[in-house]
Amino acid sequence: MLLYKYKLAIHTWGNVSGITKDRKYMVIKPSGVSYEKMTADHMVVVDMDNNVIESSLNPSSDTPTHTLLYKANENIKGIVHTHSPFAVGWAQAGKEIPCFGTTHADNFYGSVPCTRELTDEEINGQYEHNTGLVIIEHYKKNNISFESTSATLVKEHGPFVWSIKSPQDAVNLALTLEEVAKMAIYTLSVDSKKVQANKTLQDKHYYRKHGKNAYYGQKLKD
Repeated sequence: MLLYKYKLAIHTWGNVSGITKDRKYMVIKPSGVSYEKMTADHMVVVDMDNNVIESSLNPSSDTPTHTLLYKANENIKGIVHTHSPFAVGWAQAGKEIPCFGTTHADNFYGSVPCTRELTDEEINGQYEHNTGLVIIEHYKKNNISFESTSATLVKEHGPFVWSIKSPQDAVNLALTLEEVAKMAIYTLSVDSKKVQANKTLQDKHYYRKHGKNAYYGQKLKD
């Protein structure tokens, strides 16, 4: 429901999933159900081979992409796919989102990557499964960490975002990605030749929030 509230999706677009603690089952938004009518009872439970375990509804058509990403990294706990306009703009252009400043660096390490386009054979085959494979291929080929760069763009499609904390955190990261994508476009409108931010500055902002010795925010006392 937050996708609709945050204007990351309209109509029946987008989806969110979460995985059970034993990583045997996934719960995902149903396909083609409007946000105005959706309830928790509409959620679809599937196994990791995409078989419906509990629901009379069809799961999101992107289910095979989600299950593949969960299998690719055992730390992922929630996944989001949106059609948010600024992030989709970068995806449709086939361009990664450069890290131009600290807002980006606080949340994603380095550029938000963009995958290659799918081949005709991949599109006409198991399309959603192959979408997941293309994301995994890009991360492995370029030695990108799923944990530190928790968002990607699928060329001419849109963003997939995940979290090692929860599905709700994945949604918040998707909202952050949309803001970062917007800021990057604004930056290039001011200076079309802008290069990425100082690498030292990027590292400082990412690691002060996510590193081993992170000091951003509050620490709960025992």
